Order: sequence, then structure tokens, then C-alpha cells
Amino acid sequence: MGIGAMEWLLIFLIVLLLFGAKRLPEIARSLGKATQEFRKAKNEIVNSVDESNANAAKSAAKPDDDTAKSAEAPAKDGGQPPKQDA
Repeated sequence: MGIGAMEWLLIFLIVLLLFGAKRLPEIARSLGKATQEFRKAKNEIVNSVDESNANAAKSAAKPDDDTAKSAEAPAKDGGQPPKQDA
């Protein structure tokens, strides 16, 4: 459910009555600048999150030296479970 043409016209007329015709362009200009700053900040946050996700994926895909060595080295006990003393 969006705002229809009649609702926009009513909102515009109320704003025109409240602020006057001289201040309306100034208000629209400041609203446009605020919208631009909001989008810029949102894009910076999205880019930052995407970059950190890409870095996390790269580090997860590349094995550490310790885990690579332990995966290559055979078990010293021949893969047998530890003996339990009774």
C-alpha cells in the first residue's frame, strides 16, 4: 500500500501552508542533501561489511600452517585409540 497522488498533494499543500512558498525550495534542497548523505553513509557501511566478509572467506579458505602440517603428518600411534588402564 503506497501513498497515492491525492495523499501526496495533500501533504504538499500542508507543507506549503506551514512553511510558505519562499522556504519550500530551501527545505527541498536540505532534504536532498540529507538523503544524499544518508545514501553515502549506507553505501560505505555496505562496502565495509562486504569487504570484511570477503576477507573472512579468504582466510577461511586458506589453511593455517599448523593445520596443514597436522593433516599431512601420520599419527604416531598408528591411528589406534588410546589404551585404558583397568
